[in-house]
Amino acid sequence: MPTCTPSDAALAPSHPAGASQLDVAGELLTLLRDRTTEPRPDTQLEALTLAVAADLPVLLWGEPGIGKTASLTQLARALDLPLTTVIASVHEPSDFSGLPVVGADPAEEGIPMAPPDWAVRLVRAGRGLLFLDELSTAPPAVQAALLRLVLERRIGALRLPPGVRIVAAANPRSSAADGWELSAPLANRFVHLHWVHDPETVVRGLGGTWPRATLPRLDPEKLPEAVDFARRAVCGLLSARPGLVHRLPGNETRRGGAWPSPRSWETAVRMVAFATAAGSSREVLSLLVRGAVGDGPGLELMASLDRMDLPNPETLLADPSGALLPERGDLRQAVLDGVVQAVRNRPDKSRWDAAWTLLVRAVETGAPDLVVVPANTLAALRRDDWDVPESIGRLAGAVTLSQRADHAAERAAQRAAGVTARPGR
Repeated sequence: MPTCTPSDAALAPSHPAGASQLDVAGELLTLLRDRTTEPRPDTQLEALTLAVAADLPVLLWGEPGIGKTASLTQLARALDLPLTTVIASVHEPSDFSGLPVVGADPAEEGIPMAPPDWAVRLVRAGRGLLFLDELSTAPPAVQAALLRLVLERRIGALRLPPGVRIVAAANPRSSAADGWELSAPLANRFVHLHWVHDPETVVRGLGGTWPRATLPRLDPEKLPEAVDFARRAVCGLLSARPGLVHRLPGNETRRGGAWPSPRSWETAVRMVAFATAAGSSREVLSLLVRGAVGDGPGLELMASLDRMDLPNPETLLADPSGALLPERGDLRQAVLDGVVQAVRNRPDKSRWDAAWTLLVRAVETGAPDLVVVPANTLAALRRDDWDVPESIGRLAGAVTLSQRADHAAERAAQRAAGVTARPGR
């Protein structure tokens, strides 16, 4: 169990003789602020840094005191980015849309919209982390003014440089001070991450050591492949499920979270591409795609990604004895179903035999119940002149396949004649 251990500096404090009590108090405060970081697995922190690398605006949701602001401060320090904090709820809409400034000849030159000082400083620096805090306590008029800032990075007549990243934080309305629901247009511009505390991380952090935030390492050789993979995954899902392209929630609270739209699906494409190029874990990618398009569509996309990594059925039929099958049960079931479908599409005795060999291998390396449905379907594909392969006998412990294969042709003929076939015994 982690323990709070004092740093070496805390063991030997020193202060000049005759220092005032405030000076001593200041020295103590300095020691309390002395913190270090360490490389430590942290799924939500990795998801945040990946979204920051992808230049996507992120919204951290969490209860008060959960450590959202402290995490952003540490992130900016670790990435060597100047941090600019703007409390959205204490600003006027004009602070984000720009203040009108009357020039010498308004009729000729128009009236420019002057940006606030913090935006000018960010432009001069050319880089930085803009932290929009207390977003859920900003009234609707302020949220409307934030739309252009979050999406187009424009404040009045000023455009933030590419080196500036935007991260926001909000409390749920139930725990926010005079909270508002987030408007649907503003919510749909963010990747939503629900920030939770890990007791072990908190204890170790209070001892002076926090997880280290680092930008993901992107493999330059994987970039074209990552983009192609991400586009095929999202386009394949939406082609099969067109109803997911745009689905505005009917509930006001859910509209203030992640939901699918062409804009958020574009965000999902970017997240899949970055996660692929960085070799990120499935857990990290799941947090990000669900934070972009919502839990239901996000989980469907993750399942689609899993299926894209499955081996080609034709490759398995070409070498069934040496086939490597997925260990996860749902993926293995999908592979076996795909093999049987391939035989159905192009029936051939050698392919039928190879499929049985593959089912035997599946039983030997995994749960036997996964072969029951594929085996029944495969048995029904038998032609009259196809001998039953010996490999079927090795599956007898899972299903009574030999008898099913022997009577497959007879049952098919009976069904064609309208006679109900008795199940194999």
